[in-house]
Amino acid sequence: MAENIQSKGYAGKDDSGKLSPWSFERRPVGDDDILIDIKYCGVCHSDIHQIKGHWGPQQYPQVPGHEIVGIVAAVGKNVKNFKVGDRAGVGCMVDSCMDCESCNNGEEHHCDKGETIMTYGYLEESSPTGISQGGYSKNIVVTEHFAIKIPDSIELQEAAPLLCAGITTYSPLMRANFKKGDKVGVVGIGGLGHVAIKLAVSKGAEVYAFTTTESKKEDCLAFGAKEVIVVNSTEDLQPLRGKLDYMISTVPYAYDMSSYIDCVKPYGYFTQVGQPIGGELTINNFNMIFNRVNFNGSLIGGIPETQEVVDYCAENKIYPEIQMIKPEMINGVWEKVVNKEARYRYVIDMSSL
Repeated sequence: MAENIQSKGYAGKDDSGKLSPWSFERRPVGDDDILIDIKYCGVCHSDIHQIKGHWGPQQYPQVPGHEIVGIVAAVGKNVKNFKVGDRAGVGCMVDSCMDCESCNNGEEHHCDKGETIMTYGYLEESSPTGISQGGYSKNIVVTEHFAIKIPDSIELQEAAPLLCAGITTYSPLMRANFKKGDKVGVVGIGGLGHVAIKLAVSKGAEVYAFTTTESKKEDCLAFGAKEVIVVNSTEDLQPLRGKLDYMISTVPYAYDMSSYIDCVKPYGYFTQVGQPIGGELTINNFNMIFNRVNFNGSLIGGIPETQEVVDYCAENKIYPEIQMIKPEMINGVWEKVVNKEARYRYVIDMSSL
């Protein structure tokens, strides 16, 4: 496997947000690498933000996608944990320094040297295209350490969203250390939010779901939420002011956060995982000094924790709600994601690529 690996996928070639077919090459399979034939890839709102340049200028062509699952097709001579034919996944990152304190403690996404390479759009010396290329594609070559084992007890397509939507919500929920019976709020019921409801419920929380979409109310209750608050104005939030032990928001745009934060008890925590255009959020500090709520953000999770959430969901039969699509449908599907029409995670069937 000394030669570059031929691949093809759907790439953004400018910041228009329109994807088109593109043939490219992956690096050869190195001694510590595995080659994965991609079977499915989830569609994340982050894909749209990044390709459109919402988080800063991008290098193109760029293949998005960081909820990748497939079958191992080749392994390097030093690989110990995977063999040809194994089920494997790749989440939001593909490399880091692997030498600093954070990397050694399973927090590769917070590499102290700033050498985390996210799955697409990051400078990567080993990539023939100069940047990492994601999972809206035929295959991927990745260092063994950054591959996730997919248990046989979960369908590949159902495991895909766990590699971003799953870990992005699981990590802060576990760090919140809420107790059984605690009141947990989930804001924004999309690809991440619906998984957050299921995870929090599975851990014994009393979950309150906040959505601006009336048609999602029955779904939220089916996911296990105790109550669903359809928010048409900030007045709809008043009955829950100071009632919740913890709150997580997955909303990927700037919005009126302060009224939601007020729903948390004094000295409780509010975590924002949705990332708005430009990354800028506005919080009313008058609210914060009076409500005494602790605000924080959260990225994803390290490789050990990503493996943990996949194993946990497989064991406990916690499956994302998915809609299967063909690769050629991707541009229309991106429009549906932006228009809040997803129910709840689109997954691309890469077999026809």
